[in-house]
Amino acid sequence: MIKFLDLQKINLTHQAEIEERLIATFRSGWYLLGNEVKVFEENLAKYTGSAFAIGVANGLDALRLILRAYIELGIFQKGDEIIVPANTYIASILAISDNDLVPVLVEPSLEHYNIDIDKIEEKITEKTKGILIVHLYGRVIFSEKLKEISEKYQLKVIEDNAQAIGATWKGIKTGNLGDAAGFSFYPGKNLGALGDAGGITTNDEALAKTIRALANYGSNQKYVNIYQGLNSRLDEIQAAVLDVKLKYIDTENDRRKEIAAIYIAEIKNPKIVLPENPKDIAEHSWHIFLIRSEDREALQKYLTDKGVQTLIHYPIPPHKQQAYKEWNDLSFPITEQIHREVLSLPISPVMTDEEVLSVIQIINEF
Repeated sequence: MIKFLDLQKINLTHQAEIEERLIATFRSGWYLLGNEVKVFEENLAKYTGSAFAIGVANGLDALRLILRAYIELGIFQKGDEIIVPANTYIASILAISDNDLVPVLVEPSLEHYNIDIDKIEEKITEKTKGILIVHLYGRVIFSEKLKEISEKYQLKVIEDNAQAIGATWKGIKTGNLGDAAGFSFYPGKNLGALGDAGGITTNDEALAKTIRALANYGSNQKYVNIYQGLNSRLDEIQAAVLDVKLKYIDTENDRRKEIAAIYIAEIKNPKIVLPENPKDIAEHSWHIFLIRSEDREALQKYLTDKGVQTLIHYPIPPHKQQAYKEWNDLSFPITEQIHREVLSLPISPVMTDEEVLSVIQIINEF
């Protein structure tokens, strides 16, 4: 079986370093808001080029806290509208509605699957206060036009960077393109912890200070609570693991890019639609290698029978979920087509060339 993602093998690549840091953290006797978190935050900020980084409990909380902080700072008010792609993992949208803000869905481009920037302006109203962009599947979505729109209407640009750490646009890393960014370090991400973990980056000092307090029960001084906050803190153990793995993220992303290039060059089957390969390879971290097929179910069964594990990212679009039943009658045809046809192939820094070529041969025979 060619695994979709061999997490054990990925983590064992760094076994000695991770175990050394874990033992040191265990022996330190300090397990929350200590030196490991401080060091990782500093290194994440430096890596992304951001002024501030805050470790939090998970990727959803990262987005929730950014939006909540803007409310506390008086920049957003409950009932304000936030533009968000219709084609995304539901967490992007949950973070908006959880803060009593209104998600406004915009269709993606069928070329790169991210929000269609040309369709954003028509959805802007006097209540629009922000744009939450999602670098979905690891592909950067940003442009001069997006910057112009945000400046023209004075909108905050928030990056959902759960899947694209290490990707860049014009030399600027994701996480430092907008006003703030949320990261997920879920184990399966390109930079994955050994459990749930997340982070936030920004260049806005007031925002960073507010987020840090909100994530710590609304407190920036013990037992003094200035906000009705959350408990959403990155723990020392996960920070230690992430700090080790952060050193290797570019090397591991480069391997993903190599595999993606081979797939794109060698998969030749009229039933398969391959993903767009950006002209600047730095614009994709290849968190997921996504193909489309009108015969997806048959293709997935065929691959499973041949020993190739695949996943579907994602089978049901957010506007068709029971959680947002008030949207169930809405029509987003491009989003629905994507969710109906997509299939994710194995791609990871520990895949061998033999496994890659085997996947290609099996797909070409479908």
